[in-house]
Amino acid sequence: MTNSLTFLTTEQRNERTKNMDEMTTSEILKVMNEEDHKVAEAVKRVLPAITKAVDRISDSLNKGGRLFYVGAGTSGRLGILDASECPPTFLVDPDMVQAVMAGGGSAFTKAKENSEDDAAQGEKDLKAKKLTSDDIVVGITASGRTPYPIGALNHARSVGAYTISLSCNHRSEISDSADCPIEVVVGPEVLTGSTRLKAATAHKMVLNMMSTTAMVKLGKVYENLMVDVHASNHKLRERAKSILMECTSATYEEAEDTLKKAKLQVKPAIVMLKRSVSYEQAKQMLQSNEGNLRKAMQESK
Repeated sequence: MTNSLTFLTTEQRNERTKNMDEMTTSEILKVMNEEDHKVAEAVKRVLPAITKAVDRISDSLNKGGRLFYVGAGTSGRLGILDASECPPTFLVDPDMVQAVMAGGGSAFTKAKENSEDDAAQGEKDLKAKKLTSDDIVVGITASGRTPYPIGALNHARSVGAYTISLSCNHRSEISDSADCPIEVVVGPEVLTGSTRLKAATAHKMVLNMMSTTAMVKLGKVYENLMVDVHASNHKLRERAKSILMECTSATYEEAEDTLKKAKLQVKPAIVMLKRSVSYEQAKQMLQSNEGNLRKAMQESK
C-alpha cells in the first residue's frame, strides 16, 4: 500500500467547489445535486462487471453458499445495511447474507477509524466465519487501498471462495485481490476526500443491485412483487395483503383470511387463491419447484 493518497481520484479537489465556504446554501445544494447526477452514469459504465458478480452470487447462494460484505467505516456500514435488509425483504436466513466490519458491530454507530489499517484483522475476522469455496466475499473500499478488506479478500482467495471488489478508483489495489473487480469512478467529491458522499452513494447503488437481482434469480420475486416478504409487523402484513390482491382477484377480506391460513406466507397464499388448493398442497407445489412461484403456478395448471 502506498503512503500517498495524492493520485487517487477520490482524494482530488473538485474544481467546482473550491469556494464552497463562500457559497450560499442554495448554491451548495445545487452543485451537490449536480455532482450526484454523475453517480448513476458511473455505475452504468460498470454494468458488465456487476452482471458477472451477480451471476456468481446467485449461483453460489442457490447451492447453499453465503455472501459476505467486508468493509471499514462507511463501506462497512453500507454492507451491514444491505445484509440486514435481506431477511425481512426476501425471507432468507440471516446467515445467507452477512457483513463483516472493521472494529466489529459497535463501529457501526461509533467510528473506529484506525481499525481499517489492519489487514491481518480482516483475515482473522473472515476466518472466524469458517469460509468455504462455496461462499462469495465482496470487499468494499472507496479508495481501493484499505488494508482490512484487502486482507479479507486475500484470505477468501486462499480457501477458494469467489472474490469481488468494489472501489471508486481506477486500478485500485484491492482489484488485484478480486476475481471480479468493480471500479465505480465517480470523480472528486464535493467535500474533498469525503467518500461518504458520491462514492458511498455509488456503492449503495451497486449493493442494492447485487442483492436484489440475486434474490430475483433465486425466485424470491414474482413479477416485481416481494412474494417472500416477511410479514412480521402491521406494515408488512398490509403489504402482503396488497400483494395477494394484486396477484389474484381476492378482496381484502379474502386476502387477510388466506394469509392467516398460509401462516403469513405470501407465496403459498397466492397458490391457494389462484388454484383453490389447501395450504399443504400449495406448499408441496412450491417445494417441488424449489420455491419458484411462477414455476409452481405453471405446474399446477
